[in-house]
Order: sequence, then C-alpha cells, then structure tokens
Amino acid sequence: MSAKERNPDYWGIDNDYAPLKDVLLGKPDYYRWVEAGPLIARTLNNAHKTGIKFDFDLAQRQHREMVRIYEQEAGVVCHYIESDEVLHRNFFARDSSVMTPWGALICHMQLKCRRADYVSVIKFYQDNNIPIWKFATAGHFEGGDFVILEPGTVLIGHCGERSEKAGSEQVAAWVREKGWDVEVAPIPALFVHMDGLVVPLDRKLVVTCLDALEGWVIDWLKKKGFQFVDVDFGEAKDLGVNLVALGNKKVLSMAGSVKLNEKMRKLGYEVFAPDMSQFTLGGGGVHCLCQALKRDPG
Repeated sequence: MSAKERNPDYWGIDNDYAPLKDVLLGKPDYYRWVEAGPLIARTLNNAHKTGIKFDFDLAQRQHREMVRIYEQEAGVVCHYIESDEVLHRNFFARDSSVMTPWGALICHMQLKCRRADYVSVIKFYQDNNIPIWKFATAGHFEGGDFVILEPGTVLIGHCGERSEKAGSEQVAAWVREKGWDVEVAPIPALFVHMDGLVVPLDRKLVVTCLDALEGWVIDWLKKKGFQFVDVDFGEAKDLGVNLVALGNKKVLSMAGSVKLNEKMRKLGYEVFAPDMSQFTLGGGGVHCLCQALKRDPG
C-alpha cells in the first residue's frame, strides 16, 4: 500500500526505539559540500591538511547501502522527499520536519541554504495524505533538536546557530499542552542538534556523550530511569551518537563509530555499520538523514 493510500491515522510515533515501519529519506541527487555549519566547516577548513575531498559517486553508493539496510535487513518502507537542485541538502530529512503522535511538525530552519526546505516536506506530507500538526514560527527550530525519549517524554535542544531558544520553547509548550513532559536544554554548537548528543537505543536506554551533556540534563535523565551507552568525545564529535534504532535489537550505526559499535554488540544488538563518511564529513549522520514516520508503540 502506498503512503497516499494509507489512512491518515496510520502515521505518527510516540518513541524513537520501537520497531521502525516507515521512514522518510531524501535523494542526494544534487549533493555537494558547502558551508553549512560547524561539522562541514571543520572538514573544509582542514582539507588542505587532510587531503579529504568530496566524492559524489561514493556518496551515492553509501546512501544506497543505507537504504538497502533499511529495506532488506529491517523491513522498513522507505519514502522520499523529492530532490531539488536548489534545495540541494533537503535529503537530510531529520531537520525540516518532526513526526509526532499528532502529525508532522514543520520546522523553520536557520541556514540560508536550507531555509526553504519546508517546501519539500510540506509537499511530501500533503501529497501522501499525512496530517500536519504544527508549524514552528517563534524563532528557528530544527528537527534534530526534538528527541522523543519514550511515550510522554521529549528532550529538546538549541545551540543558537541552528535551533534558537524561542523556537524550542514554542515547540515545548505545544507538547506540554498534550500532557507530555518536556525538558529544553542548551547544547554546544559543535554538536549542532540534540540528536548529536542523545539518541534512544531502546526502552530506558539512550546513547549519549556524557562528557558533552550538561550535568543537570544527566541528572534529569537518571531520575527518569534512563541508563546510558556512553560515547567518548572523539567519536561523538564525528557524529557517533547519531544512529537509528531499528527495533528488535537492531541498530543502524556507522563505520566510524568503532568503539560504540563494539559496546552495542556486547549488549546484544545487531549493529549495521555502513561507511557514511561522505555524509558525516558533510555535516550529518544516519539519524540526520531520516525522519521516522511510523514505529510500533513504545
């Protein structure tokens, strides 16, 4: 059944760890490296020393392998934002919208090269009969800063360079109106979004870089009963935290997260770790590249 044919009530998530059924991706048909925040800036500013260069064909192969894992290893149905020569980074599907239990939240992105990405996702949701819940308007807000930890609990971030406090607080207020508990926290700009610091792996279990997370946030998570799979700073600054829980003890990680991947395997997870270097060097990991549209209830 196509997305358009499904009942609107089908869509929505109340967690980010239960079995993933449908995911929104993009197509990096016009991908290139441009100044777009601190992660890619580090790549570009050090290129004269590292010799690292963008390889379009390699990026396409890496993206296809990620899609193969979703479809063949986890049975996930993949949906796509339409590629656009002008909106050439819209395939980073995490940030232009957020899926919630109440429908999609359309975000207000700060980067000039991504500011109109909302056009792509509004078109996708409208074309596929997927309800739109809210539009972020009070300052910039981006989807990577919206982390559903479990049903009823959301952690929202802001670094200022991408999501701003006003935008994050607006979204938090809407979620609180639904009776959910929300915490809003500042994060270092180095990590861009909260999903560079905290991503759910399973029920009451999050992957995080404790060294980069504010102590009071760690205390809040502990009081909620969460346990941690800690990622060291070296891997975290290269987007090591930015993985996708597939459910059923499967996880989509990345080849560069060597120590984290070993930790998760020791915990009994089947870890898929494709090389996604053309994307991590270009500003986003596998979590940045997707937006969950449907998961099993948490």
